[in-house]
This record gives sequence, structure tokens and C-alpha cells, in this order.
Amino acid sequence: MTTKSPPPSARAAPEPLSETDLRRLVGAFYEDVRADPLLGPIFKIRVDDWDAHSDRVADFWSSIMLGSGRYKGNPFGAHLPFRERLSAEHFERWLALWSATARRLFEPATADLLAAKARRIADSLQAGLLFRPETPAGQRAVSLPST
Repeated sequence: MTTKSPPPSARAAPEPLSETDLRRLVGAFYEDVRADPLLGPIFKIRVDDWDAHSDRVADFWSSIMLGSGRYKGNPFGAHLPFRERLSAEHFERWLALWSATARRLFEPATADLLAAKARRIADSLQAGLLFRPETPAGQRAVSLPST
């Protein structure tokens, strides 16, 4: 009896990431975001200095992926001013662009890890930002993943 081998992304350990890798990822991601018809306009309203924004986001991902502790901000607070403009569609698009960028730049196992971390972050932000207690009973303002 032969057993089927798992796909390469399930077998391989994620490749180690560096600060340079994360900065490259963030830069490529925001190139895509700026060109995106759904996300681009939202970022255009808020981001005047893309270098500073990219540095801050790279620090965030460095803290998440490398444990550097360099990010000292509040991701929820940073997104709160956009609460009324955001929908679940925005979060899904953000995740799709992030995942596509990660897959373009990294081996599958590393891209999967980056995508999974992004999913957890997006789920948390989405739950906080899109929660609407005033939504009529039986309707959900945000669709959370089922577990």
C-alpha cells in the first residue's frame, strides 16, 4: 500500500524571514493596495507619507513575525477612524492582496504562515471595528469565520 505524500507546502518548514524580507513584502503589498480600486481610495485619504507608513507597518510585521518588539502602536486605534467606511469586503480584499503578495515573494510554507497571521489579525480587527450592537436582531453586521 502506498501513501500519498503531502503537498510540498505541508512538508516544508517555513523559511526564516528577515527584516529585509518583511520590508520587501510590505513595499510590494502597498504597491498593489495603492492600485486597488477598493482599497486604494481608503489609503489615499489617510496616508500622505508612504515611506513612513511602510516603515511603521514593517515594524508591526517585524514584531509579529520576528518578535522584535519594534512596533509600539495600536493597530485597532489606527483603523478606528475608518470604521464607518470599512466592510467585510475590505478585509477580504486586504487579505487576498496580502496572501497573493506573500505567495509571489516566498516559498509556499512561508507564504502560508504570513497569510495565517494576517487572517488572525484581520479577524480581530474586523470583529472590533465592524461590530454593530445596534444591528437588528437576526442580522449580523459582520460575518465572522465559523470554528
